[in-house]
Amino acid sequence: MERDEPAVVNISTTQVIDKKGQPQSRGRGADPFHDFFNRFFDAPNEGPEAERSLGSGIIVDKKGFILTNNHVVEQATKIQVQLNTESTLYTAKVIGVDKETDLAVIKIEANRDLPIVKLGNSSGVHVGDWVLAIGSPFGLQATVTAGIISARDRGNVGRQFQHFLQTDAPINPGNSGGPLVDMSGSVIGINTAIMPGGRGYEGVGFALPSNMALNVYNQIVEHGKVTRGSIGVTFTEEQSANPIVLRELGAANGMVLQYVEPESPAAKAGIQAGDVVTTVNGKPVKTGSDLVDPITQTSIGNKVHVVYMRGGTQHEADVTVEDRARLFPDRVSSYQDEQTPARPAQALPADLGLRIEDIGANGTRRSDFLNARGAVVSGIDPATFAEDVGFLRGDLIQELNHQQVNSAADYRKLMAALKPGQDVVFKVLRHADNERMLTIFLAGVVPQLR
Repeated sequence: MERDEPAVVNISTTQVIDKKGQPQSRGRGADPFHDFFNRFFDAPNEGPEAERSLGSGIIVDKKGFILTNNHVVEQATKIQVQLNTESTLYTAKVIGVDKETDLAVIKIEANRDLPIVKLGNSSGVHVGDWVLAIGSPFGLQATVTAGIISARDRGNVGRQFQHFLQTDAPINPGNSGGPLVDMSGSVIGINTAIMPGGRGYEGVGFALPSNMALNVYNQIVEHGKVTRGSIGVTFTEEQSANPIVLRELGAANGMVLQYVEPESPAAKAGIQAGDVVTTVNGKPVKTGSDLVDPITQTSIGNKVHVVYMRGGTQHEADVTVEDRARLFPDRVSSYQDEQTPARPAQALPADLGLRIEDIGANGTRRSDFLNARGAVVSGIDPATFAEDVGFLRGDLIQELNHQQVNSAADYRKLMAALKPGQDVVFKVLRHADNERMLTIFLAGVVPQLR
């Protein structure tokens, strides 16, 4: 800790806000976290005012390159850095930012070599390891708190490419951008967030792993921006974690694809929605990171080797990686399906809590589902199998245990043959937006009759 502390800095920023209390040139958008970046300012008067904020950072290069969080410096009009070992305030400039991971690189000119931290290997971290969080909570410089690693690879908390180390080391406003350090003194994470909705330390904090931070840092310093590869597929970990879905699709592990972008590298390689990606470059895919990381880290134009299952048969493909920003120019892919507003429908007898109708009833059209066939979910009874496995109104059931469903009558006929205790898998089409239909597999065990 004594080795790292001199390289941990306090960052203060200034931003001009207008008379209504809104930043004059700030476009933060929806922040998935509690306002972790503590802000100190008075109620606005008639004219523009200065909003001041506090955060932390780490010096990673003796020439003055500092790694911190993007939300610490985002659109600040002035950034000042103070080292723990002196009172001098250095004015910093932004070298580059990466909103997807909430990381930023800034630089100060000190005209001398500065102390630096040692970035460790976050892949070697284990749940239960002791760690220290260093930073300036509430502006209190060089504050150290202790705890353990509570979880690794924690996703579904922030943005798509954020997979956090979770810790119970006390993290508070002002710690943002500071280091999470292991007992050997190596920085294994960048403290970034607290639990959404929290007011401060509640025993759950999140740090971006050092390996991720180092990759982002190197790209920003070398190229001024971060480029990520993509092959044009969409999935959710929640669906892929269902063992019944995997078993019925003939896979022991993997990510079930919900959507494949037309004309994308994956589509050109023959990969389809409903396929299960089991390995990438020879490594098993057990989490979303196992699929995303090797692709995003592959240089644009190079290929990744993908193994996937379709209908119980294994397939392989060498897929060329493209620039994600070019492949998805109009949106940020989230890997999380969006719910479609429900359509009013005639209630029919429910099976497993599902109410089903034919396409064409109550205003639905085949074109609504890209001319696909199936039975439309018009209603879901609460506290039933259908609600538990994740059905939504407006879903189009296409298959039931691999049997084609072309109509509500087909659905009822297949349902009549099911027995309590039997595994059941539904292949469903679900609207993501006006142009995309996601392929989703919902599965469970047929409940006992009451």
